[in-house]
Amino acid sequence: MNSLFHLAYHVTDLQKARSFYGELLGCKEGRSTETWIDFDFFGHQISLHLGDPFKTANTGKVGDQMVPMPHLGIVLPQEDWQALADRLLSCGMEFVLKPQTRFEGEPGEQSTMFFLDPSGNPIEVKGFKNINAVYAN
Repeated sequence: MNSLFHLAYHVTDLQKARSFYGELLGCKEGRSTETWIDFDFFGHQISLHLGDPFKTANTGKVGDQMVPMPHLGIVLPQEDWQALADRLLSCGMEFVLKPQTRFEGEPGEQSTMFFLDPSGNPIEVKGFKNINAVYAN
């Protein structure tokens, strides 16, 4: 089964969300009203609604650093991950976890980065040279 994932969550400012998701991340905007916007988030649908963002806490351990939980994320081919990392670095993005490679040379080798949207919602972006290694042990 090949299906799309849908996630709806709150943001505090739709214009800032439009700029961040649409312009910075390069996500195509879909339908919208005065209270929400849909985006094609790397092939999946996110719906950003005006409201109070979900509460997060730095309880997830990535290597020796704590990262926000819960968080949303996407897995990209390595080339796409690198292009996004380069764009975010050149724009001066503040990272929760700077772009880096984990498990180098091991099954499941991946690149990762964590950052926050303008409303404080945490996002993780992973990159894999071999997309079939996403679930490797």
